[in-house]
Amino acid sequence: MTRVKASIGPTILWRRLDAPGHDACRLVDRGDAWRIEGASVFRHDTGPTALVYEVECDCDWRTREGSVNGWVGSCRVDIRITRSSNGLWTLNGQVVPGMQECVDLDLGFTPATNLSQLRRLALPVGQSADVPVAWLDAPFGSLEVLRQRYDHRTAESYWYTAPRFGYAALLRVSASGFVQLYPDLWEAEIQQIGVDDAR
Repeated sequence: MTRVKASIGPTILWRRLDAPGHDACRLVDRGDAWRIEGASVFRHDTGPTALVYEVECDCDWRTREGSVNGWVGSCRVDIRITRSSNGLWTLNGQVVPGMQECVDLDLGFTPATNLSQLRRLALPVGQSADVPVAWLDAPFGSLEVLRQRYDHRTAESYWYTAPRFGYAALLRVSASGFVQLYPDLWEAEIQQIGVDDAR
């Protein structure tokens, strides 16, 4: 058996803007897949929160699986999500209907998963796309379709809208694809470029 050697790509530390909190994340190139790994600590309405997450994508940035573990206030969080090659999504082993149009997993408590969406889309400047995603509300353990849109304005910015939340803002994005500024929500404090092969 051939062992695939993983290499560490860019890493980033975000500060949360709407509540006390931070999120540290890194991108790992496994050769045959991409993995986003991170940990988010912040204040939630129900109390202090600590969540460790992973999202794995294939070489074309289509989500394969994800996991979230930790706690929100006094509630334990232990979530595993999978997406099959034919678009079937499961949440802790249970099929979630009506999700076949979604290709991307979006973890609602972190800006990390915008990276996989933007890399998969690879929009030229001036182009836009509507992107329905499988949105995880970790505190409540629900997975549902979230409709959003990206308009690639400049090399380093996207106009982003999520009508469900009444949110629209200009995201500042690094060359690696990590969002550096998510107005009113997150801002990068530290970013380091690793061995990042943006295949």
